[in-house]
Amino acid sequence: MTAPDPDRLASLGKRLDELQTREAARTKRPPPNQSNIAFRFATELVAALVVGVGLGWGIDWLFGHFGFHTRPAFLILFFVLGAATGIRNVMRAATEINAEIAKRSDKENGS
Repeated sequence: MTAPDPDRLASLGKRLDELQTREAARTKRPPPNQSNIAFRFATELVAALVVGVGLGWGIDWLFGHFGFHTRPAFLILFFVLGAATGIRNVMRAATEINAEIAKRSDKENGS
């Protein structure tokens, strides 16, 4: 068996490096803009409210069929819990977005 040609290996290494650089540039996500951030915040809040109201309505409906008259109680309770969860999710998303923006600005500044 013969030894590999060093020039061929160097050429292969350069081609692989170029391919990895192009792939990294292609898969790089764009920085978040204002409309993307607003859409994410709205989605987080609305989803939590819909789940909370749906659970509250469902529990009230179920208990109503068993003779308990809790009609608005669970709906109100789960609406409040859904709102609190939605606000918490928005705060968590804001923290993630701020960390991503800070990381991008650190890379751009060379730190």
